[in-house]
Amino acid sequence: MPFSADYPRLLSNPTPLVRRFMALLDDEVPLESLAQRSQQLTRQHFGKTMRLFAPLYVSNECVNNCSYCGFSRDAAILRTTLTVDQVVTEAKHLHAQGFRNLLLVAGEHPKFVSEGYLQKCLDALIPLFPTLALEVGPMEDDQYTELVNHGAEGLIVYQETYHRQTYHTLHTAGPKKNFDWRLDCPERAYAGGFRRIGIGALFGLADWKHEALSLAAHLEYLYKHCWKAQFSVAFPRMRPYAGNYQYEPDPNRYLPDAALLRLITAFRITFPQVAIVLSTREPAPLRDAMAPLGVTHMSAGARTEPGGYTGAGSDDLHLTVKGRRVEISEKSGKEKATEQFQIHDTRSSSEIADMLRTHSIDPVWKDFDQALVQA
Repeated sequence: MPFSADYPRLLSNPTPLVRRFMALLDDEVPLESLAQRSQQLTRQHFGKTMRLFAPLYVSNECVNNCSYCGFSRDAAILRTTLTVDQVVTEAKHLHAQGFRNLLLVAGEHPKFVSEGYLQKCLDALIPLFPTLALEVGPMEDDQYTELVNHGAEGLIVYQETYHRQTYHTLHTAGPKKNFDWRLDCPERAYAGGFRRIGIGALFGLADWKHEALSLAAHLEYLYKHCWKAQFSVAFPRMRPYAGNYQYEPDPNRYLPDAALLRLITAFRITFPQVAIVLSTREPAPLRDAMAPLGVTHMSAGARTEPGGYTGAGSDDLHLTVKGRRVEISEKSGKEKATEQFQIHDTRSSSEIADMLRTHSIDPVWKDFDQALVQA
C-alpha cells in the first residue's frame, strides 16, 4: 500500500511515535531542554560535523502553475536552460570553492529539460562530484533507475504542502496538480535505486502543525517501507519570489523562529538518525544559532537561478509563453535569469565554514565516494 493510500488513516489515527513527536511541539515542553537533548543526539549520531552542499540550478523552465513559485509557468520571467558545458562551468566554480556535494535543480518542463539531458549532466559531473543529488519533477521507477545508473545517488522531493485542499488551490496547471503522484514520489525513487531521499514541506502555505504531523507520519512510513535508504528532512519557509517580491508571511500559517527550532529538535529526538537540512532561505544569525542544535546539512553560498554562479546561460535569456520560446526584443547585456526565490543568508561558503568552526563544528565537503559501492 503506497503512502498516499494510508495517509488519511495515519493523519486521523497517528502512530504512538508520531503522537510522541506532536507532544514535543507543545509550548509547555521547555525549548531549552529539547535543544540540549537534540544537541546530544546529533553529536552521538553525526559527531561535531556539518555536511555542506550547493544547489546548481540548470533550468528555470516549468510547465506547472504554482502560485508560490518564481518559476511558475505563467510568470513573465527571464528563463534559460544551461547547456551541459555551461552546467560544467557552474559546477567547476563550486568545485573550486571546495564543494563535493552538488544538488542539481530544474523546473519541470520536458521540452527544455528533455529526455537524456539530466543523464548527460550527470555523466559530465561525476568525475568532479562524488555526491550528486537531484531536485526535479517526479518520474517513474525506471526513469529513476536510469538516473541512478548515471551517477545520481540522492533525490529531493518536497510535497510543498501536505494539506490536500490547499495543495489543489495552489497548483492550477501542469502535472504537479496530482497530489498523490507527488506524495508517492519518494517510494518510486527508492524502487528506482536512490540511496538518499529527502522530503519536506514549504512552511507558510498551510497550518504548520498540520505540515509537521504529516511530515513526521511520512518519514516514519518511509523508514518502515524503504529501510535501506538514508533520509533527510527540511523545513524551508516561504521567501519573496518573482511575482511577489513584497511577500509577507500569513500570520495564521507562519512558522515563527522559536517554532522552527522546536520542530528541528522534535525531529531530532524522535528520529535520531535523520539528516536535517537548513537552507540559505534562513537569516545568518538564525542559521548560526541552530547549527549546533540538530542540523546536519547546510547549503552555502547558494544561488537560485540558472547561471547564478558564473553568468553561464545569460546569452540565451528568453521568455516562455504557452510553452513557446519568445525572444526578448531589447537586451542591455546585464540581464540574468530570474531566481526561484530570494535567499537570506548571502555569506560565501568559506564564511559559512569559518562560522561552523567557531562552534567547534567541522565542515564536511565530501562524505561519500563511488568507489565505496563499486565491485
